[in-house]
Amino acid sequence: MKKIFAAALVALFAINLAHAQAPAAAPAAGSCESKAVDKNGKPLAGAAKASFIKKCEGGAASASGCEEKAIGKNGKPLAGAAKTTFMKKCEADAAAAK
Repeated sequence: MKKIFAAALVALFAINLAHAQAPAAAPAAGSCESKAVDKNGKPLAGAAKASFIKKCEGGAASASGCEEKAIGKNGKPLAGAAKTTFMKKCEADAAAAK
């Protein structure tokens, strides 16, 4: 029984690892629309949907790489006011560098 459990665990780990290493290409418009849901699982509408799709398709923040750089000293993603401040400064620096 332990061997079966170990084999299943290794298989799940391998599947997860293969999925994590899939190339992160720019998402298609259809996939962005399908991902446009709120935290309750309801589809977004109006300005919220438009903003989400713009960000999903590669808005200014993701183009400059600021979103990926928004990580705190502890290695966790920034949130709230700290993230807002970081994003404003990063985007301003990216615009000045162009």
